[in-house]
Amino acid sequence: MKTLYSMSLAAAVAALLALGVPAPAFSQMMAMTANEHTAMHGQTMEMGTMDKMGDMVGMCAEHADKMGLSEDQTMKMKPLHREMQKKQARFKADLKIAEIELMEIMDVKDFDLEKAGAAVKKIADIKTAHHLEMLKGMKEMRSILTDEQFKKMNKMMSMKMDDKKSPKKRMLKK
Repeated sequence: MKTLYSMSLAAAVAALLALGVPAPAFSQMMAMTANEHTAMHGQTMEMGTMDKMGDMVGMCAEHADKMGLSEDQTMKMKPLHREMQKKQARFKADLKIAEIELMEIMDVKDFDLEKAGAAVKKIADIKTAHHLEMLKGMKEMRSILTDEQFKKMNKMMSMKMDDKKSPKKRMLKK
């Protein structure tokens, strides 16, 4: 019985590591209900989603004047941003479904390790496809910008990232 528990725990930890989701400490994990585990994973997966493309397009639209974007550039970015939002929504839905399928596989005491492995691979494939889509969108977005506008965008993005990292800086600015 103890060996089976250890194997199940090892498989769960391996699945968590493969999904790139930070696992809580063992004592916290043991105290959680299954629903709390599910809620925690959904939250961390969502926070870890690559959404730099959406930030970049949104920032360009918000600061079009500061960046010196022309009306033509702005019009080219709008459909790109809408398409990006659709892809992001599809990604989140597909990822959530794949995670639920993995949980279904692991619900039984003696779950099928091959099926669990295939489910983990499916999750990784969904993430990889999404990241590649984001990279394509970034490349297309950047092709709309001039070199000077790209430099301004990078500067604004780095300032935004600094603000996210340091809550104290935001408070001092206010």
